[in-house]
Formats: sequence, structure tokens, C-alpha cells
Amino acid sequence: MSEAVFYLTTPIYYVNDVPHLGHAYCTVASDIVCRYRRLQGRDVHFLTGTDEHGEKILRTAQEKGMSPKEWTDEIVPRWLEVWDALDITNDDFIRTTEERHEKPVQTFVQALYDKDEIYLGTYRGLYCVGCEAFKTEDDLVDGRCPLHPNRDIEHLEEDNYFFRLSKYAEPLIERYTSNERALMPEGRRNEIVGKLRQGLDDLSISRVSFDWGIPIPWDEKHVIYVWIDALQNYTTAVGYGQDPEMFDRVWPANVHMIGKDILWFHSVIWPAMLMALDLPLPETIFATGFLQIGGEKMSKSTLTGISPHDLISTFGSDGYRYYFMRDISFGQDGEFSWEGMVSRYNADLANDFGNLVSRVSTMVKRYLNGTLPAPPRGDEVTEAERGLRAAFENAMDDVEASFDAISPTQAAKAAFTFVRKANSYVEEVAPWSLAKDESNRRRLEVVLYELTEALRLMSLMLSPFIPRAAQELWTRLGQEGEVASHTFEAARWGGLAEGTKIVTGEPLFPRIEEE
Repeated sequence: MSEAVFYLTTPIYYVNDVPHLGHAYCTVASDIVCRYRRLQGRDVHFLTGTDEHGEKILRTAQEKGMSPKEWTDEIVPRWLEVWDALDITNDDFIRTTEERHEKPVQTFVQALYDKDEIYLGTYRGLYCVGCEAFKTEDDLVDGRCPLHPNRDIEHLEEDNYFFRLSKYAEPLIERYTSNERALMPEGRRNEIVGKLRQGLDDLSISRVSFDWGIPIPWDEKHVIYVWIDALQNYTTAVGYGQDPEMFDRVWPANVHMIGKDILWFHSVIWPAMLMALDLPLPETIFATGFLQIGGEKMSKSTLTGISPHDLISTFGSDGYRYYFMRDISFGQDGEFSWEGMVSRYNADLANDFGNLVSRVSTMVKRYLNGTLPAPPRGDEVTEAERGLRAAFENAMDDVEASFDAISPTQAAKAAFTFVRKANSYVEEVAPWSLAKDESNRRRLEVVLYELTEALRLMSLMLSPFIPRAAQELWTRLGQEGEVASHTFEAARWGGLAEGTKIVTGEPLFPRIEEE
């Protein structure tokens, strides 16, 4: 794995409908991780995209009186609009209908065939169109797919090409039992290892009952099974089969960020195919939990698929991003509620952080005419300042450890320990009292310098979560350029220069009424 590039992928999303909160949850988390790695000075390649082949897309398009390509061309911009509204900083967006994807997919499948990893057979069994997945009786609940209970399971019998998946059970067990970071979190890893120990069947990788897909290169009456096609986006987007230099530089992925409902495809089928061609495996596959409303998984088919736009209009992009990372324990299922979102927004963003920014900038304007004094000398730093600085160092260490563990939730909690320490420091040193006596002038200057510097460091630390507010704060503190263009090299105490002009402004996070 190259240390030069940090490569993170989201799932490519199935565009049979517009995105809901569950889709945005995974993408926001991925964006936050990538923003943090950029702050570390890493060269980041962040990929997302759309999965546009398969029977479900075909049927959706037919229901709308459109061709599949017409439908996907119409719906994909709706996804891009949401990512733009949420300030997603992906470096690439791949569609599986692009030539740069389709041609290398055929190259990949041909290579498997040439190595005798693929053979012709007959599939007889069950298929869920909602999942675009083959099922066994054990996968069903009361004869229905638990993820798509409103759809009938279909019985298929057709000639298919099969991938020799069965031979990879033991290599996969070895990988996951010897490397805890290969599949996270632990509960998901244990689940997959348990299933692998039951053995694997060979996998049907083609369909002949419809033609919306990529043709098998040696037998064009077959199209490649949508999951075999889709999984390869992670390699085709970085040059597999067409740009060897880029592929060698970027692949393998550091993190595949996925939802737990597609864990089997990513943790079993995908690495087995890579093993078959002696290609490096992704460093980490991380499966997020489901967002739920009233205990029910969020999805369009169950009418719980709230659009991100419904929340952004009230909470803004920053409020949206922060709530879902802070309130939903990352990697676990989590319950969304409007009341919980309002409460978290008001408590953390409006009160703890936004109010701190307003208080400090207002005091600098009132007591120092908006101009920062000289930084404190060593003999001017008291125990109170040492405590504030130590809180920052500890928070940074905890943020780093949390991101290394792929836990944006813990990272957000860690960052806000510093915010709360700064608030308690304000109460401890009481600048308003110091301002009453001119003999305390230098002490007042030291206190307000320290608080303003704390805000600068917060804008860096919190920028992955709340990029718009972090940038606005960075600008108000007289700092040039974009906060996102800096690295943590700038996160050293004392970075604000004497004479810096500090400006006030509207509240970064106006309080939301809980009605």
C-alpha cells in the first residue's frame, strides 16, 4: 500500500431513486474522514459514484416509460445536487455506464476466465431484485427478503457463468482472523467469519434474461451480474486496465466505506475476485449501521426515505453533518429524530461553540478595539492557560486516535472537550472583571489572546465536521485563504500574530426553536 495516497471510497449508489438520509450518512462520514486526512498533509483520493446497471434499474426505467440510460441520465444530477449541498469534497465521481468503467470491467472478467476462475453452468434458485442478489431459503424471513419485504422473491433458472468463489473461503477466513483492521467493526467481522466457516458456493456472475449491463466479452448474449460489474468501480476509477501508473500509485484502497446491507459483496465476493487475479486487497472494509425511524430501516420502499434537503433547509450543511456524526454511534444502527437533531444542534453548535465565538470576538472588539495584543511570554502563562493548552493537546491526540479507529463519532466528542474547556476557562478567568481595572490590562490581553487562539485551533480541528462555519471563523480571525488548505502544522499554539484584526458577525449557529 502506498503511503503517499490515502484512497477512500463510498459505495456507488443504486440510482433507482433519489438519495435519502441513509445514503448521505455514509457519504458525509467518508467526507469527514478525507478532510481530516488532508489536514494531516496526506494526498487524498476520494471516490464516490453511481451504480447504473442491473434489472432493478431496467424495471424502474420501464415503469417510467424511459430507457435505462435516459433514466440514469435524469436521476444522477439529483444525487450530485445533494453531495454539493452537503459540501462533499470527492475527487472523482464514477458512473458504471461510462466507457472508462465498462471496458476495464470486461478486461477484469476476461482475466478471470483466462485463469479458469469462471465456468458455464445453470443457476436454479431465488433472486431478490431489490437487492440484485441471489438468495437462499435461510436468507429469507417468512419467504421474503428482510431488506425488501414488499417485493416478491423470484425463482430463476437460467444458464449463467460462475466464479469459483468456493475455493476462497479459507483464504478469507485467514485474512479476517489475522488482521482485525481488514474488516470493521468487530461485530461485522465476526459475522462474516462465521458465515465463511459454513463454506461458500460458487457464484453466478452473468444474466441472460435481460440486456441492461456490460456484455461478457467472450459470450455477448450474457451480461455481467450487476455486483461483479459494480464492485470493480473501485479499481476502474483509478486506472485498472487503462492507466497502470495511476493504478499502481493509488490502489489498494485504504478504506471501503459501505453500509452493512452490502457487507457480503464487499467482504467476500470482492476480495475473492482480487485474490483470484493476485491484486492487492483493500486495507479496511468498514460497514456502517442503518439509520432508522421508529426502529425501521430508512428506505424509499418503506416510505421512511427522508431527503437530506428536508433537513439542510433548517439546520444547514454544517448542522446536518455534525448531528449525524455526533449522535449516531458510527458503525452501529442509530435512530434519527427531529427533536434529537434540534437538541444536539442547540446544545453543541449554538450554545457551546457558537456562543463561545460570539463572546470572545465581542470582548476582543470591546476591550481591545478588535486588535490582538502580543502573545503571552512564558512568565505570563498561569495554570489556567496551561490547562487550556493541555486540553487542546489532549483533544488533538484523541481526535487522531479516533480517526485512526475510523470513528468520527468519537472524534467529534474529543474535539468538543476542547470547546467545553475553553468555555470553562472563560468563566474561570472572567475577562469582564479584569476589564474593570486598568492595572489588569496585560492580564486581560493574555486571556483574550489565549481565547482567540483557541478559536483559531477550533476552526482547524472542527473543519472536517462543520466546514462552512470553520471557514467563516477562520476569516473572522484574520486568517488568509481557506482553512481546508492548511494542515495540522498550523495547529500549534501561538499562531496568531500581534496586530491581527478580529471581526464580529452574525451567530454562526442561530438557535433553533424546539417547537
